[in-house]
Amino acid sequence: MTQRLWKAGNAVAVWLYRRTGGKVGGRAKGGSSVLLLTVAGRKSGMLHTVPVAYVERDGAYYLAATAGGQPKEPQWVRNLRAASRATIEVGRERSTVSVEVLAGAETEAAWKDVIVATYPSFAPYEAKSGRKIAVAKLTPTA
Repeated sequence: MTQRLWKAGNAVAVWLYRRTGGKVGGRAKGGSSVLLLTVAGRKSGMLHTVPVAYVERDGAYYLAATAGGQPKEPQWVRNLRAASRATIEVGRERSTVSVEVLAGAETEAAWKDVIVATYPSFAPYEAKSGRKIAVAKLTPTA
């Protein structure tokens, strides 16, 4: 039941974001900016769209797989690991992006210097979750 409610809520959030060009749903709790990420499911191949907080830096979009500090990482980052491309929507702008889920020192640096530096309220999520938070770097393609 909870999964169905979550999916329904997500569908409404995506619809509102698209309908308003991000005026509704373009900001999350704590003031973080939100984009829509569309990526194929790693098993099903079906396209899934989810709102995700991001930081834009040097022409790339950084997404932290915090899941609000939950122990399990979100499905979208698992799907990104299996994808080479995805689509993002920032406001009314839609872009195809190349996907890189960072590893090792790159993850640590992006988490600290990009994500937490921009949104300090994200800092406790790693300790709360009991896992290293994955960070994805999405770069628009030509």
